[in-house]
Amino acid sequence: MNRQTELTREILAEKEYITKTLLLLKKTMARPEKDEAELAAMGSFIHNVYTGIENILKRILKFKQIIIPDSPSSHKDLLNQAVTIGLISPTLSDELDDYRGFRHFFVHAYVLFLDEEQLMPLAKNLPAIWQQFDQEIMNLKI
Repeated sequence: MNRQTELTREILAEKEYITKTLLLLKKTMARPEKDEAELAAMGSFIHNVYTGIENILKRILKFKQIIIPDSPSSHKDLLNQAVTIGLISPTLSDELDDYRGFRHFFVHAYVLFLDEEQLMPLAKNLPAIWQQFDQEIMNLKI
């Protein structure tokens, strides 16, 4: 299998996982009252989608033989690098930065500290942000 085919296969698999995760997020959001377990699930779904987006960016960088950032600020550096080389727009990067910040919180805090009022805007906006990301990535000439 050639490198281009392998990259396409990997991106399509990641897109499938993200699509399924967004469906679970939507289902959980639809519940009228959410307990701690449902908030934890929502946080996990948001985290998973953002991680999937980062995975796609890393796969494209690897394909292009560009060094993937590896530093204490590697997640922010990844978004900046993706903008610099034209993978995503600065506007999308700014929107993704909120999810990067959430990822950091989610990884380093107890899910007991998740707040529905803070989660809901992230959850509600995520499908549109994913759609924008998908559109920008699919328009690339790799």
